[in-house]
Amino acid sequence: MTNTIYSFTELQKESRMGAQGTETTQREVPVIDLSDFEVRRAEITEQLWNAAVDVGFFQLSHHGVPLAQVREAFAMSVRFFALPQEVKAQYPLSRNSGWESLAQVRPSTGVPDQKESYQMTRPRMAGLYPSEAELPGFKATMLAFEQASWAVGMKVLSCFADRLGFERDFFTQAHDLSSETYQSTLRLLHYYAIPADVQDKLDYVRGGAHTDFNCLTLLYQRDGQGGLQVCPGKDFEAQEWTTVPPREELITCNIGDMLMRWSDDRLLSNFHRVRNPQPGEYMGGRYSIAFFCQANTDALIESSAGKYPPITAGDYLAERMRANYKRY
Repeated sequence: MTNTIYSFTELQKESRMGAQGTETTQREVPVIDLSDFEVRRAEITEQLWNAAVDVGFFQLSHHGVPLAQVREAFAMSVRFFALPQEVKAQYPLSRNSGWESLAQVRPSTGVPDQKESYQMTRPRMAGLYPSEAELPGFKATMLAFEQASWAVGMKVLSCFADRLGFERDFFTQAHDLSSETYQSTLRLLHYYAIPADVQDKLDYVRGGAHTDFNCLTLLYQRDGQGGLQVCPGKDFEAQEWTTVPPREELITCNIGDMLMRWSDDRLLSNFHRVRNPQPGEYMGGRYSIAFFCQANTDALIESSAGKYPPITAGDYLAERMRANYKRY
């Protein structure tokens, strides 16, 4: 594990999260039904708030993104990662956009996550989309999926705005999709299959323990491809991990560090990781898709109580990226 000293409290905590810890079944990640949203807004807001101040994680049902669209996005993701290495390398990660492989080194582990990813941040994508010849329909499919995910994220964040005393559209304005300062990101993830010769020698990590940098994460998982775990509750030092079941019809959400700062730590950005499969479990590649609601670069993260010094979302995200990518 790395001994680097980090400037943010969040990163100092993360650097101490490299131990395997224990697994517990004493807490479940709640499932929150978003159907009839406007009619049930008060009830849904209460459920979201309770989940966010307790576990920091929750899953959404009846969220409005059709299952067919989710499956189409996954099919396109699989085709992208199946492209030859030299094709993907034409679109290298830069400013939170593009492709990387084994490049993300978590402060909790000091070693690369065993994955590759492709990130889309709309204003920064010049020259970073695969061509129509390489992957027909990729750009249109993924942009439509990103917009559908953004709409769900803004709906959830509007509930938190209500409880935090902001205007209902406060976070929608802070994540303005039409602005050149927009920096929310859709991330396609492919964790590599486990080689046969090490399947009986695995330790716990495919993706090291971390909190997310953003306001809110929406994660799509595929049935049968598990491994996501959350460290629940406020005592992160205990390192007790709860498994988050992968169900393709649900969106798994978690609070990020931006929103925790905005809320003066009332909403919890909790640690999570992707553990390696255990003997007898599926050892093939693991695919997931994350949408990160990251406030626009010029949005000022400033809470009412002033627990943390004000910082722009652009500066905040840049610092967190530098801690995770060696050449960012």
